[in-house]
Amino acid sequence: MHQEPTAAEHPSRAVLDRIVTTRAHTARIWNYWLGGRDYYEVDRTTGDHIRGLHPGIDAYARADRAFLNRAVRHLVTDRGITQFLDIGTGLPTADNTHEAAQRLVPEARVVYVDNDPLVLAHARALLTSSPQGLTDYLDLDLREVDAILEQASRTLDLSRPVALMLLGVVIFVEDDDEAYGIVRRLMAGLASGSHLVLSHTVTRPATPDVDAAVAYWNENGTPRLKQRTPEAVSGFFAGLDVLDPGVVSCSRWRPDPGADSQEVAMFGGVGRRP
Repeated sequence: MHQEPTAAEHPSRAVLDRIVTTRAHTARIWNYWLGGRDYYEVDRTTGDHIRGLHPGIDAYARADRAFLNRAVRHLVTDRGITQFLDIGTGLPTADNTHEAAQRLVPEARVVYVDNDPLVLAHARALLTSSPQGLTDYLDLDLREVDAILEQASRTLDLSRPVALMLLGVVIFVEDDDEAYGIVRRLMAGLASGSHLVLSHTVTRPATPDVDAAVAYWNENGTPRLKQRTPEAVSGFFAGLDVLDPGVVSCSRWRPDPGADSQEVAMFGGVGRRP
């Protein structure tokens, strides 16, 4: 169950006043499903109800986190990427982007972006960089593209390749044109050789239980989310060179030997800007 931030984290009263504890929130439910402690009773209740509608939902959270780690490992070891812009960070948990990257290359730099006040209150947990590297946290909305790029440039060298991490965040932009436009603008602000790492909940005729869980969420939680077909998710990679195996279930994107690769309705992919 949720623990208040420690005194060392110094969240301001204005930040704490933004935290709504009477309505479930996606970041806190995600934290609950991942086995974290930063959630409230309303989040646990809603999370359990969604699990009842779709018993495999916990696997989505684990598959998405494992996908993040495999993508970071590939980008660092095979593509030479040492800079990461992680938007829609979510609450700190095990193997955050900077931990995954700096474990391989200690000088890696990571900028986190989120506008959830509870994430901001715990942001110090995202700033535990290695001595050689650097991390920063921006309290901004995904839609504030120009501000994100401008402020991220204080930590990242945008003239060099950057990995843009959009894990389960564009699902909260309901309008398709706006969602695609945000991703295009972000990638346009990054150098050639930059990569997009994106995951997204999908809808398919074969998984009506997923649709039922999303419908319940949109009635009871915040913010609302938009499901898209696998083909629509692939559209976020338009103009990019998509790495094998393409846009697939997160559990099936270059799985580790012996790992559970059972398909989940969370699809992801990695694409390179030419």
